[in-house]
Amino acid sequence: MRSQFLKRVLDKVPGKKIFGLYRFLPCFFILGAALEFSMINWRVNNQVNFYHTYKKRRAEEVAKIIHAAQTQTQSVSSSH
Repeated sequence: MRSQFLKRVLDKVPGKKIFGLYRFLPCFFILGAALEFSMINWRVNNQVNFYHTYKKRRAEEVAKIIHAAQTQTQSVSSSH
């Protein structure tokens, strides 16, 4: 019963003959844009959002790489 209802709803979306399955692409584009908007603008506890967390983690990774390179350079120069 549900699959029949879903089939009827999906068949009512225009453009089936011309675009086939691709007629749903604008819907997915809009959903993706809404997800991206929410990740950028919605904050948890007015402090943290997805991009803040990503930038912080990326900065920590870069700092570790720089620190490792500096300690390696110091150990090489002190051994000579």
